[in-house]
Amino acid sequence: MKLDILDSIPFFSVLEKEELEALALHMEYKTAPKHTMIFTEGEPAEYFYILSEGSIKIGTHHEDGREVIKQVLHPRMVFGEFALVDQHEAHHNFAMTLSPGTAYYRIRVDIFRKLMDKNPQLTMSVISMIALKLRRTENQLESLIFKDARGRIIDFILENARQCGRQVGLETLLKHSLTQQDIANYTGTSRQTVTAVLNDLRKANKIYFTRSSILIRDIAALA
Repeated sequence: MKLDILDSIPFFSVLEKEELEALALHMEYKTAPKHTMIFTEGEPAEYFYILSEGSIKIGTHHEDGREVIKQVLHPRMVFGEFALVDQHEAHHNFAMTLSPGTAYYRIRVDIFRKLMDKNPQLTMSVISMIALKLRRTENQLESLIFKDARGRIIDFILENARQCGRQVGLETLLKHSLTQQDIANYTGTSRQTVTAVLNDLRKANKIYFTRSSILIRDIAALA
């Protein structure tokens, strides 16, 4: 199971079979119920994580207490990666489970760094992954600055559908564990605005949604 997880993530494709097997020995399997903190802001960053099942939100809190969601993670995605490039890294965000049956693996940062020291390609893979996440953060920031609430909510739906949506005929099914408040916290809108936009898209027959899924009629038309 551990090797299957590693083989399914392009990030680890630079490792030889022996390196993958050695890494698998250090992967610690964890499960957590819904709304469990995996790590909190300011906590020492001692582990690197791989999400196996369920979904997780990465976020922070504004000084006035408001929650800001930066990422929504789906299975086969990694997180806690900044600790790999900063020896004195503490978490600047929190990671909280969104699904009832969330499962993940964690690997000690010091162990993973030793593997990076032996394999320069893995180091480049880490850097490339961080660069990709920063690019996505830039895209999210541009969406916040240049698009209205409707555009930001549509961008959120499309991004997550492309990451973990499933084709159902000509339609795309996105299953999720997000509340409308979670979507609002990610898009910089209000829960009432999210509700209004989703209802409007449903009336226009662009989507159909329930509490746990969004069915996109035509992903190209929605974009």
